Formats: sequence, structure tokens, C-alpha cells
Amino acid sequence: MEVQLTPDQEAFIRKAVASGRYPSAEAAVRDAMARWEEVERARLELLAALDEAEADLEAGHYTDYTNATLPQLADELKREARERRNQP
Repeated sequence: MEVQLTPDQEAFIRKAVASGRYPSAEAAVRDAMARWEEVERARLELLAALDEAEADLEAGHYTDYTNATLPQLADELKREARERRNQP
């Protein structure tokens, strides 16, 4: 595959190689593609989560919280965050 970069993109890559950040232009482009793939995967995961949440709402699978029950919600969210943080 052959790709044409803009002059600004080429200059950006040359600068990264000259600074020693990357050993070659190819390495810089591979890294850029890997980062793009990560962002794209995260975007697709977010869209899937939003679709799932929308389906839950439409099916009535949700909880209404009031001022009285907001502390319970905060505790649940903290617990979930701790569990996620401890996952590999």
C-alpha cells in the first residue's frame, strides 16, 4: 500500500525521527496506526455500551434515584470503580 502524506505530516515524522523518538519513518507510522486502532476500538466499545444502555432503557431496565437514594448510587459506583481498577 502506498500512502501520500501531506508536507506537514512528512515534516512531523522527520522531526520525530531526527529527535530520536523513532528509528525510522516506518516505525513512526506504525505507532500512529497502532494508536489509531486503540482509539477506534475504544470508540466502538463505547458505541456498543451506549446501544446496550439504550436497549436497557427502552426495556425498562433501570433504577430511578432520588435525593434520598443518591448515596446508595455513589457507593455502588465506587464499588464498581474499585473492582475495575483491581482487574488485570
